[in-house]
Amino acid sequence: MFERPAMPALKPTIFFGEIMLRLSPPNRELLLQSARLDVWVAGAEANVATGLARLDHPTRIVTALPDNPLGDAALQALRAHGVDIGLIQRQGERMGLYFVTPGAGLRATEVIYDRAHSSFADAPADSWDWDGILEGAGRLHLSGITPALGPNGTEAALAAAEAAARRGVPISFDGNWRGKLWERWDGKPRETLSKLVAQADILFGNHRDVALLLDRPISGDGADRRREAAEAAFTAFPRLRLMASTARHVEDSDRHRLSARIDTPERGFQTDEIMLSGIVDRIGAGDSFAVGVLHGLLEGMSLEDVARSGLALTALKHSLPGDASLFTRRDLAAFLEGGLDVRR
Repeated sequence: MFERPAMPALKPTIFFGEIMLRLSPPNRELLLQSARLDVWVAGAEANVATGLARLDHPTRIVTALPDNPLGDAALQALRAHGVDIGLIQRQGERMGLYFVTPGAGLRATEVIYDRAHSSFADAPADSWDWDGILEGAGRLHLSGITPALGPNGTEAALAAAEAAARRGVPISFDGNWRGKLWERWDGKPRETLSKLVAQADILFGNHRDVALLLDRPISGDGADRRREAAEAAFTAFPRLRLMASTARHVEDSDRHRLSARIDTPERGFQTDEIMLSGIVDRIGAGDSFAVGVLHGLLEGMSLEDVARSGLALTALKHSLPGDASLFTRRDLAAFLEGGLDVRR
């Protein structure tokens, strides 16, 4: 019997993390090959909040933005998609940036971060009144990016998780390993991430994340390795009730094969692999997968349909420029029905 993690309907999911601006050259050019950059509001937690809001679920984001036109633009973008921005603080002097040079053919996508000393990264950990923030919340969603930003992010993420656990608010955690960020300072990623996962009932991560957390290799291959990783995670972190992951095989920048998997302590389910061709933008696909999984759980779907919902939204995201899933329930239903012809 699939024991569904607690997902109270109509209560907002709280997202805590940095909102950034993403800048990318147009038409798959190299960075600054021409004097133009496309700009999107971005950030892992903001992406999931936006995607869930587009599916008519209440979402609320907690972050810090500078009190300037860039911060104003970010607020406007989130508000336009239905995200509650009432808990966003205006402080500090800059937004974090990151530059994405999209891949093409056999050239891989490349990411450059420029987010040191952003309003969020420099916000003191005691900036957030977690007991007040979590009042009436249905869930807290965190990712491994926030602690990777530095001591303030680590302390704040741990405080958020501890407050949620104390109040009985369930926590979903996305591993989102960012080696470039952890390398910038003398943090302790294994220790910190393990403390956060220990408080969660949902983990978005795969065998590589579990190997990092447990400091040991995961044997086997394919579905067997993923099940071994899940069982190891459930043993090490007794609060976990569900682990969600994707498996991606890259043929080139335009063609990926993708499947989705959901594991519970009792059993696992993996979808068939689908081919993604003509990829427009893969950045944010993992966040869209998280949107589909959380949506499926909120809707009371079966284990199998939760996995299919996650796969559907991550597949759709590959067709859309920018970081966030902007698809509606109608779009999701049409994809799951299999109709690829023009919808008139």
